[in-house]
Amino acid sequence: MHEALLYQKMPNGVIRCHTCQWNCRINPNHLGVCQVYQNINGSLFSLNYGRTSSVAVDPIEKKPLYHFYPGSQVFSLGSWGCNFHCTGCQNWEIACPDTYERLFSSRTLLPEQAVSMAREHHCQGIAFTYNEPTVWFEYTLDCARLAKNNGLYTVYVTNGYMTADALDTIGPYMDAFRVDIKGFKADTYKKLSKIQHWEKILATTERAKSQWGMHVEVVTNIIPTYNDDPEQLTGIARWIKTRLGELTPWHVTRFYPCRDMLDVPPTPFETLEKAVEIGQGEGLKYVYMGNVPGHKSETTCCPKCGQVLIRRHGYDTEICGLDNDHCRHCRSKLYIRLSSPTEGE
Repeated sequence: MHEALLYQKMPNGVIRCHTCQWNCRINPNHLGVCQVYQNINGSLFSLNYGRTSSVAVDPIEKKPLYHFYPGSQVFSLGSWGCNFHCTGCQNWEIACPDTYERLFSSRTLLPEQAVSMAREHHCQGIAFTYNEPTVWFEYTLDCARLAKNNGLYTVYVTNGYMTADALDTIGPYMDAFRVDIKGFKADTYKKLSKIQHWEKILATTERAKSQWGMHVEVVTNIIPTYNDDPEQLTGIARWIKTRLGELTPWHVTRFYPCRDMLDVPPTPFETLEKAVEIGQGEGLKYVYMGNVPGHKSETTCCPKCGQVLIRRHGYDTEICGLDNDHCRHCRSKLYIRLSSPTEGE
């Protein structure tokens, strides 16, 4: 166990957690919504510090991040627990464990070990992914700080439901914020994730970019009858354009039935293509279709001259039209983060 960083002691041994936007009020010997923060004798402890459910070397495109160190390998770490309870969660075995048996029997990987392994496997960065990293906050903070000191980039693959205190604490050590925007109205978030105050996710994402200069990319997993209506898709696209900028990538991904949503069909290709049209119609320069390997939208083209900049097929990536973060052909600045200059490729 590891004492939590962001909490407030209240009368009668009660604790108020300030890590995520649930701001759980936790009675003695009880757990927060995430099931991995526990009030023990009037102090808050993280039960999953260093406890890994998943460890892998991934292409950065798998997160998905398309404009952040494209073609690089990232050391990916996941733990246990989540502050959402999504009905169609594809990682529900680790996000919503029924017992603590797997948590306490899982491998412990200290930050020093994680950074060492990332370097041994020739990764350029570390990503906190698979489950919600906010509920692994103290570990991700320690690991990110050490990673930055060792020249590695850092990535949060998140639902965005963290507090401003948590964001500002980890902000100096986090390079990329890959956020899920599951819909654009309260009813959708209540049905899919059982949360309220979904607008705070938007505020957190905007702060990650404006206050801390993080690279931001947005993912919307489009689920038939839940968030595939033009009103919500237009709302998401318009918010990205207005608050994050027209060059911010939006990944509209195909839903596949899982967990408690086995009766919902996979997203039709026509729905994804309509989402791409909506995003482009709202002024977004980069809208990518996800979970559809080989689709033409995987390729990154210059929005000004149309030349191919990054060619992709699945996770195979070829940088073919960039000089640093400029188009090699028309010199437009594109705000694509690269590991090294690509001049002369």
